[in-house]
Amino acid sequence: MSFKIAFIGAGSIGFTRGLLRDLLSVPEFHNVEVAFTDINRHNLDMVTELCRRDIRENGLSIRIQPTTDRRTALKDAKYVICTIRVGGLEAFATDVDIPLKYGVDQCVGDTLCAGGIMYGQRGIAEMLSICKDIREVAAEDVTLLNYANPMAMLTWACNKYGGVRTIGLCHGVQGGHWQIAQAFGLETEDVDIVCAGINHQTWYVQIRHNGEDLTGKLLEAFEKHEDFSRTEKVRIDMLRRFGYYSTESNGHLSEYVPWYRKRPDEINDWIDLGSWINGETGGYLRVCTEGRNWFETDFPNWMKDPALKYEASERSHEHGSYIIEGLETGRVYRGHFNVVNDGVIANLPADAIIEAPGYVDRNGVSMPRIGDLPLGPAAVCNVSISVQRLAVEAAVSGDDKLLRQAFMMDPLVGAVCNPKEIWQMVDEMLVAQEKWLPQYGPAIAEAKARLASGNLLPTREGYQGAARLKVKTVEEMRQDREAANKNAGESDKGKDRATAAHEGG
Repeated sequence: MSFKIAFIGAGSIGFTRGLLRDLLSVPEFHNVEVAFTDINRHNLDMVTELCRRDIRENGLSIRIQPTTDRRTALKDAKYVICTIRVGGLEAFATDVDIPLKYGVDQCVGDTLCAGGIMYGQRGIAEMLSICKDIREVAAEDVTLLNYANPMAMLTWACNKYGGVRTIGLCHGVQGGHWQIAQAFGLETEDVDIVCAGINHQTWYVQIRHNGEDLTGKLLEAFEKHEDFSRTEKVRIDMLRRFGYYSTESNGHLSEYVPWYRKRPDEINDWIDLGSWINGETGGYLRVCTEGRNWFETDFPNWMKDPALKYEASERSHEHGSYIIEGLETGRVYRGHFNVVNDGVIANLPADAIIEAPGYVDRNGVSMPRIGDLPLGPAAVCNVSISVQRLAVEAAVSGDDKLLRQAFMMDPLVGAVCNPKEIWQMVDEMLVAQEKWLPQYGPAIAEAKARLASGNLLPTREGYQGAARLKVKTVEEMRQDREAANKNAGESDKGKDRATAAHEGG
């Protein structure tokens, strides 16, 4: 088989190298064309060099076309894999630090809450530009596989306004599935699940083992588990009160709802600092910063380390390669995909991006009807969907009033801040991120004037949040090179959270 795959944001070592390994582990794909594109030539060159070495060591002759010209990479591409982070770590830092001044304490800040909303404003503008290039130069039957966050917002914008068939992909369902099996002392493959909702708020509405429904026994299993009872307190409390377990990590889930991070003196009651993903303030920003610093410093040693093996046994659980394999070979793949709802989940809006079980074969991606979510989980999802819709429309139109309304409707922001504080926080974030927000020119000019007036509400300058840890130096990371390499090289930076929590606790 010969077709072209383009990676946008290919300078992301955590995704690109692993996804390429997954693809080239499929024997039929040993003649594909591969193009890498990134706006950062240095990062692009490092990742390309590593991947070329992997290809050689696996005895393949595939050539990678690296370019900073996106349209060149997209020319005639049948599949586009997107892993961009618009604004990089510089913008990400403002997503975390500015809300902290107003008492909004986020663990991640890339999906919902203040950080996720602003990440969406930056990402949607760029994704629509990417979609324009795809429509103009890619293959007519192109499929865009989006790994970039905020997953639901970006996938929503691409499907509604970008004119490109887009599927959003995430590994959250697999992680929770593994945890559920662990809680019952079972193997993952022996536990059957139905998981549905929206990205990062997907609910395991049915859990079965050998035909027995275990859903009602899950709370007791988690409460008795040595690690999870300590590291997943928010998820267990949501399970206790809503009746179903949620896919997303303790830290992530805590920032999507109004109850667990609203009072600084209570945050530590709900989190565990053995692993960042269990709730650390700004935890994801820290590990991403450490990963980038480590890769920059240690790259020469990466070239000396063993190459990745392109073998089925080494393939990750990321959906992307399996979807392409299903579409191209007809082998059936079952997974969980982010798509336009269109009635798949009956009591969520038809235009929303939902995450639900589907299967792929030569006929395409098929999404069976789920019916209604339980009322409680549906209510939680619908609140987030309202924020997402406002944020998408704001980003597309450059309407800062819609943006401010998205902030007001956000569960955690609304729990912590009053309207005047929200207005000022949005002003600060617009100004700080001006170079990534071309659609907000007039609004940013007005925000600058208000901030310069001097008549400002007091904020907590320099506040580090309830549970912030310092970024490790390269020297500190060098003490455990294996852990540093894993952090830099994994797309799922919380993959080993159970082990990490145990060791850290």
